[in-house]
Amino acid sequence: MNASSRGKGRWWRPRSLRTQLLLWLITLHLGAAVLTAWFSFVAYGNLVHNALDDQMRLVAESYAGSDPQKLPRPMDGEAAFSRGAFIVQIWSPDGGTLRATSWPVLTVPLQPQPGFSDVNTGTHAGSAWRVFTAEHGSRADQPRVQVLQNEDYRRRRALRRALLEGLPITLLLPLALLILWIIVSAASRSLRAVARDVASQDERSPTELSLARVPDEIAPLVSAFNNLLSRVRSAFATQRRFVQDAAHELRTPMAAIGLQIENLRAHVPAGEATERFNQLEAGVTRAQHLIEQLLHLSRQDAPRAGNANERVDIEVLLRDSVSQLMVLADARRVDVGFEGSIAAVVVAPAAELRSVFDNLIDNALRYAPEGGVVDVKLHKVEGHAVVDVLDNGPGIPKEAIDRVFDRFFRVPGAAAGGSGLGLAIARTAAERHGLRIELRNRTDGPGLMARVHLPASAA
Repeated sequence: MNASSRGKGRWWRPRSLRTQLLLWLITLHLGAAVLTAWFSFVAYGNLVHNALDDQMRLVAESYAGSDPQKLPRPMDGEAAFSRGAFIVQIWSPDGGTLRATSWPVLTVPLQPQPGFSDVNTGTHAGSAWRVFTAEHGSRADQPRVQVLQNEDYRRRRALRRALLEGLPITLLLPLALLILWIIVSAASRSLRAVARDVASQDERSPTELSLARVPDEIAPLVSAFNNLLSRVRSAFATQRRFVQDAAHELRTPMAAIGLQIENLRAHVPAGEATERFNQLEAGVTRAQHLIEQLLHLSRQDAPRAGNANERVDIEVLLRDSVSQLMVLADARRVDVGFEGSIAAVVVAPAAELRSVFDNLIDNALRYAPEGGVVDVKLHKVEGHAVVDVLDNGPGIPKEAIDRVFDRFFRVPGAAAGGSGLGLAIARTAAERHGLRIELRNRTDGPGLMARVHLPASAA
């Protein structure tokens, strides 16, 4: 039996603590009301039973000892069943003849034994009777007296009293639920505050959560979470240090290798040796680019030092980015241009915004064919400010377009060199400041369009 089938056979339990408390409170209140009603029914039933038995005895003795003999007052069935009136029977001294009765319809014979007894006259409702038969009098001519009362009346009276006893608890249930709802809501504010603290954490430097407003029952969980955050922070720091140290250690020797290759160029003979040399130089250049990207990535993942946000003019930043990358464009004979039709300002660190657009434009220049075109446009689409970076390169296959933001992922068969980190760095920086990058293949020809959606307040 799998886990899902086992779960279906178990008793359903809500995941909400508030719902669980409410369900338990309703169950306890209803159980208390039922127990109170049952106890009242039993206790008050005995009390009513004994009190009415005493009254029946007194009535019988009153009729038996009267001289001259009293006759019972006539009554009807309504009084007997609804009001529980006593039915008095006067019998002859030998018990063989019924001389008088307050309700002639009821035919219950004189009981052979004096005292209390229960008699059932049929199977219909109201056929059970409580009977008291008076003892023989001291005189031989003294009549026998028998008093009867309907048992259903007694039970109804006890039941009515039991329901009245349980009614206050039932009526208090809505008020108790409201009070519990208020108490649980007040107590859960601290949990919501902890959730807000967790949601506001900087993923690059998670900090411990405060235990000041946390209930004692939840404090161990928050402490364990703080311990986990401490280990995660330590692991992140170790990873950043490793990347930074490795990149720094590789930077100097790779720069030296690049310098030596540049010095050797004049001594390489033409022909196959030159072709091999160019491949070597391209590999070293790619390695240097990878080292720079790793350093950039480690700096991006490092904790922020204070609030470095500033108002950045996107048009100025894009023009500067295009100018800085013009060297790469000239080397590949790519025509790169910029067009800005709106003014847009984003509040964020300028270096991180520059990282977003530098990587997108660099990616477009690397994948555009020699003699190709790269256009950078700042404009509005459906009322929202966007930046489009368009190239006329090979584009991205549909099955790979969702993976190009993964670190070190490169499109299979891509001819241009690259580290596989540029788009990952761009997306991380963009999402941190409310920007969104969208990649799609162009519909007006070959190539790729990288669209950066700026925050709503940018335009």
